[in-house]
Amino acid sequence: MKTVVAAVIERGDRRLLIGQRKRNDTSPLKWEFPGGKAEPGETPEMALARELKEELGARMQRSVPIGRTVHKYAATPEDLEILFYAVEIGESEITPRAFEQIAWVLPKELGAYDFLPANAQLVAQLATGRIKPREILENSA
Repeated sequence: MKTVVAAVIERGDRRLLIGQRKRNDTSPLKWEFPGGKAEPGETPEMALARELKEELGARMQRSVPIGRTVHKYAATPEDLEILFYAVEIGESEITPRAFEQIAWVLPKELGAYDFLPANAQLVAQLATGRIKPREILENSA
């Protein structure tokens, strides 16, 4: 089983960062949270920090696990374990290097975006306020 990590980044105005996959990617133009596959020998936290740097030019300061799901996409031979983290990044300009576009959206607006199926459960929990990434980070300090 491959491990995939995903960052849920919430700004002070409660908006969450989401990215739209490029049109030539697998699952073109679907929305997702930033992240990607962990490389052999990487901890999930190491993979998360690397992916945020590669995809957004952002520096991860802290992360706290907020969810896990296992999903099988038709195009992949094995199951994916997807680990979701509430993430705090350093104050820096975000450059969407790996995305068609990025958006900062309120949790209640998430349902208007066409997310990857593996994100559905987390999106529902964020949209209904059952998971509040910023609060989780503050309470874990």
